[in-house]
Amino acid sequence: MTNLDPRWVLKERPSVGLIIGLVVAGMCTLVSFSFDIFNGEPVQFFIALTLALAPVPLLLAGLLALDRMEPEPRKDLAFAFMWGAGIAVLVAGILNTLNLKYVTIATQDAVSARNLVATFGAPVVEETIKGLVLLGLLRWRRQELDGPTDGIIYAGMVGLGFAMSENVSYYIMAQDQHGVQGLAVTVVLRGILSPFAHPLFTSMIGIAVAYAAQSRGRVRRSVVFLGWMGAITLHGIWNGFTSYGGFQGLALAYLLLMILFFVELGVIVKDRKRIVGLIQQYLPPYGGLGLVTDIDVFMLSSLQGRRQARQWAKAYGGPAGLLAMRDYQLSATELGLLHERGIRGVIGRDTFETQREALLACMSAAKAAFPVPERHQTTIAKGMAPPGYAPGHDTRHSASPYPPSDGFPRDPYPSDGPHGPQAWQGPQGPPEWQGPQRPPGNPAPPRRPDGWGPYGTPPANPGGRQ
Repeated sequence: MTNLDPRWVLKERPSVGLIIGLVVAGMCTLVSFSFDIFNGEPVQFFIALTLALAPVPLLLAGLLALDRMEPEPRKDLAFAFMWGAGIAVLVAGILNTLNLKYVTIATQDAVSARNLVATFGAPVVEETIKGLVLLGLLRWRRQELDGPTDGIIYAGMVGLGFAMSENVSYYIMAQDQHGVQGLAVTVVLRGILSPFAHPLFTSMIGIAVAYAAQSRGRVRRSVVFLGWMGAITLHGIWNGFTSYGGFQGLALAYLLLMILFFVELGVIVKDRKRIVGLIQQYLPPYGGLGLVTDIDVFMLSSLQGRRQARQWAKAYGGPAGLLAMRDYQLSATELGLLHERGIRGVIGRDTFETQREALLACMSAAKAAFPVPERHQTTIAKGMAPPGYAPGHDTRHSASPYPPSDGFPRDPYPSDGPHGPQAWQGPQGPPEWQGPQRPPGNPAPPRRPDGWGPYGTPPANPGGRQ
């Protein structure tokens, strides 16, 4: 099977601008590390770099595990990480150093100046520089911000990159000032107890930017400003408590971070349920094309069901079958989110139609490549899932809990609630789109050919054009 990636619909191929950005970020990282080498012995630098890099794979795995329902493009995640590790650290380091020198001259007290800059200066500088890449996503990659989870993921990548590079400097400083014991304490505090501090601060901007991406009007700017202020405030509280409050201050700051961490976990769980609701609402009407069945919707509605389906595809179809199942799951999820973007007015009618047809083509090709064991043909012919494809579906009620799968939704922009009958046969889109004619590419529901089972060959015109 040809390697299909539904993300090509959303310009998945790296652009020249992105490649240049990665090169610049990499050069900034090298420059930042060169300053660290000059500030300490080469041996100290490599020790610090090793300790800073050690937890990164585990932290990245934990962050990306939250993004399994609708994974973000790898190139965008990589750029966010490199922005934090290179550009943000270098620029923030220079500005913080200049601020520290100015405040030290003004106060004539190095310790007081360091605490003041850490509490009131560094949070503004660092969260602003980190937040710029999120504003860039809002401006040029708005379609990737489908909900608060996406904002948290991108902010987390920026924060992890920033923390990794910043830790190198702190570890070198600890070795210089306090030796091995000081290094051990710093590693525990920064690398073990609070590795998600920077991601959590910046997540305030990420959530605000994700909200703005799904909104229209002037309110977007206000929300982004509030998110930016929230990130600065949290960062300032953390630095202030640890600078002025001693151990008790550190404990209070850590408690605040843990509360925020679990609140955001709750936000991610709620957002995942929202995506499942979109799948259950908007995919069944495409059953008339043979691309979606009640069994497929059941499978797509949980991470466990998706994982089981991938295991089934790999067991019977090897790597090609696994790839086809991944393509299908991602395309189907993107299709549900595409309908939501249309409802919110984030995209226009022509964009919706173009992206919908491309995603349906991906689903069509992926499902045509599903492995169909010969011994399961009888089961499939009866409209039932083959063993192992969607365990638990047969234990459900015989009546489908989803809307009828009798063809294309006549209106991809419903206005009467998530499960009302108008969700697939209502008026012709938003008020500004209403008229006597259906939007192009949105024909009457096609009829499925006789004998065309749920796992049979899909039509040649997956976009529905006659």
